[in-house]
Amino acid sequence: METNQSSIAENLARVRQRMGRACQEAGRSPEHVTLLAVSKTCPAAAVAEALAAGQRAFGENYVQEALDKIQALADQRAQLEWHLIGPLQSNKTRAVAEAFDWVHSVDRLKTAERLSAQRPAGLPPLEVCLQVNVSGEASKSGVAFDELPALARAVAGLPRLRLRGLMAIPEPSADAVVQRAPHRRLRQALEALRATLGPAGATLDTLSMGMSADLEAAIAEGATLVRVGTAVFGERPRRAG
Repeated sequence: METNQSSIAENLARVRQRMGRACQEAGRSPEHVTLLAVSKTCPAAAVAEALAAGQRAFGENYVQEALDKIQALADQRAQLEWHLIGPLQSNKTRAVAEAFDWVHSVDRLKTAERLSAQRPAGLPPLEVCLQVNVSGEASKSGVAFDELPALARAVAGLPRLRLRGLMAIPEPSADAVVQRAPHRRLRQALEALRATLGPAGATLDTLSMGMSADLEAAIAEGATLVRVGTAVFGERPRRAG
């Protein structure tokens, strides 16, 4: 697989350097920001290459594609952390509850209830983030800010889930100041949720925000997990279908 004439290991090193500089500029410790390598449309071999370079957490958008990779890399499952970051249809919740470690795209209580009910008892609780429609775009998935407290309270009470925080996919912008605004709104929403939920919000420690083009802005506003695909794996091939 082409990776812009660089190996995945070299790309990972460059992304980590960017993250380190962004943390330094924001006065934050790099240990507080996790890199999620977004491996959608990449073959299992690319994930294995990144794993060999020290990357552990991988993000997938498409459930069946991810399940195929999880199966292909089953012998290394203990070293891998699989995150679903794409939309989740109700007919796919059982497979996700059984196979993934994290789900970032919960935006309806029905979805959360199904994940909780279908999470196998032998596995740890499924880590979840609520996806927020931070830019208010009609075409984007995510819960509205005014509906967030009620959804968070309900999800926090489900037995086989652990509510960890919020995720957003802001409208793209090349302007660094514009980039920071939606990330700031998401951070403020998480802080407000902690206060609103009280003891039930004790696990809220995750801000899943920032991608290849805006990870610096996200880190400046408090991201704890940045989702980076292109800068790690190179330009993506067009997905069939």
